[in-house]
Amino acid sequence: MGTHRIRGLWAVVLFLVIGCCGFTAPAQAYDNPELLPDHPTPVIDLARIFSDQQRSKLEDSIQEVEDRTGWKLRVLTQYERTPGLAIREFWGLDESSLLLVADPRGGNLLNFNVGDAFFALMPRTYWVELQTRFGNQYYVKDHGEDGAVLDALNAVEICLDRGGCQVVPGLPMEQWLWTLTTSILGGLIAGFAAYPRKQEETIAWGWLLLLSPLWVMLFGVFGIAPVVTRTAEALPLIRNCVGFLAGGIAAYLIAGITVGRPRESESES
Repeated sequence: MGTHRIRGLWAVVLFLVIGCCGFTAPAQAYDNPELLPDHPTPVIDLARIFSDQQRSKLEDSIQEVEDRTGWKLRVLTQYERTPGLAIREFWGLDESSLLLVADPRGGNLLNFNVGDAFFALMPRTYWVELQTRFGNQYYVKDHGEDGAVLDALNAVEICLDRGGCQVVPGLPMEQWLWTLTTSILGGLIAGFAAYPRKQEETIAWGWLLLLSPLWVMLFGVFGIAPVVTRTAEALPLIRNCVGFLAGGIAAYLIAGITVGRPRESESES
């Protein structure tokens, strides 16, 4: 009986070893330096997300940026097949190199391998915002995988030409709508706060100043600052200011209808 148990145990161990070998063998193909091209190029498009014309134009653009600024940009697209760590030696990646990896298998298309020297120009929060803005599934669906990669690289190039950025340039529609919403909300709070509590008042300056940390934060920090730091266009800024004023006037009028004008106290009458 003991011999049969030992044989059975060895059979299970042998099965597991064979199974592990069977599963690990194909994984070697996913980390294959033979996938690297036989000629120098800043773009390796294994996932085939670019047309020949797009890839050629992107290669020229990346080389032009490197010649002009000295920063090295590289693009790798992959799906199931990847050259793995061999890519570092192929491109000679260093602290002045940025590797953009586009892999549609994850929740976000874009991943960035950022050289340490880049953080002097763009902080870590910049790269998080860059990934979430251009690599999310909704942006990829609307602009395509190629558009997401090209737009992300364009944002990086703009910041390199500026000598650095704290935030990603450009104001997407959903972010502007959020700033408009906070501007209107700040206006509503300011309008209610400004409604007079005394008969001789037109504006309750005391209440307006008391609640100023709230409406200033909503309007200034969340409504204005994200706009002026991301775009030089005046139209979004004007719209947010109009939204703040409209919200304030509406709240002031609504307070007048629902509360009514304050009456003089008996001591004053």
